[in-house]
Amino acid sequence: MPALTIQEVARRSGLSEPTLRYYEDVGLIGPIARDPSSGHRRYCDEDLDTLQALACLRAMGVGIEDMRTYQANRGLGHGAAVEQRDLLLRHADRIQSQIAALGIHLEYLRRKAALWDARARGDADAEAEADRLVHEIIPRLAEVVPR
Repeated sequence: MPALTIQEVARRSGLSEPTLRYYEDVGLIGPIARDPSSGHRRYCDEDLDTLQALACLRAMGVGIEDMRTYQANRGLGHGAAVEQRDLLLRHADRIQSQIAALGIHLEYLRRKAALWDARARGDADAEAEADRLVHEIIPRLAEVVPR
């Protein structure tokens, strides 16, 4: 009989109890076994493994539909390897784009901080150089701003 309670699985997977119930409701996992006397959910180690994988996908911004596809492909094994690879690489590309955008945001913040640092020190030459660098990055910043 599966022994893990919803509280234990929530703690070990990093997913909230409502999320665990939702994932069962939408068919991402389960159906989950129930304790015959109380009716409470009882998860097994395989359920926990699946939920930990889903928690990782969720943390990476993978949506419910792609999680469904991922889960279905896991069940198909080698026959779905190409589709599984493509799904994961599509999200890897999305994350790579986000990393690039964050790099530009980080550089903008550092350049603006340098500008204000120069102003705080009263260093007109450093302020002019920092201002030039800020204006240099603005076109790149505009390219990565979400629309």
